Amino acid sequence: MRNRLTGFGLALGVFALDRAIKALMAGPLDLQAVGVVKLLPFFDLRWTENYGVSYGMFTAQSSETKFALLAMTGLIACGVAVWMLREKVLGEILALALVLGGALGNIYDRFTRGYVIDYADLHIGQWRPFLIFNLADAAITVGVLILLARSLLSREKPAKSADAANDTATETV
Repeated sequence: MRNRLTGFGLALGVFALDRAIKALMAGPLDLQAVGVVKLLPFFDLRWTENYGVSYGMFTAQSSETKFALLAMTGLIACGVAVWMLREKVLGEILALALVLGGALGNIYDRFTRGYVIDYADLHIGQWRPFLIFNLADAAITVGVLILLARSLLSREKPAKSADAANDTATETV
């Protein structure tokens, strides 16, 4: 139970940090009016309104499609929360917490604004390896990558049968 509480605490922390950064972008920095703040030669803050999901796919223009997208992402977040409640391994719980916290941050935007605020613009000259993203997107991506890595690297090895163990012991004698 302690692992799950830690996971839900992390999800809440990711959500709160995402909300705080987006409030900073929309409020004191007024990034929407400013447009771009150049921080480093390869990183800018750039206001973007994402009406879809990853890479702008499934763009929701009408109120019906906005509601459908909100419902779909809400169901996915509920699924992740249930998965967290069933999971016992801390590594998986923390990865799921990153996904859940990020999803909640973007769902909040979608519900209150009708779009998700994206602001992080990582680029090399004009080339952008990623579209403009936010902390919630980064948390979701890192969480999914951790889940994939853990599932690929932690495969259980089949147990040796008693006969195989005996054959191995006989061969070494």
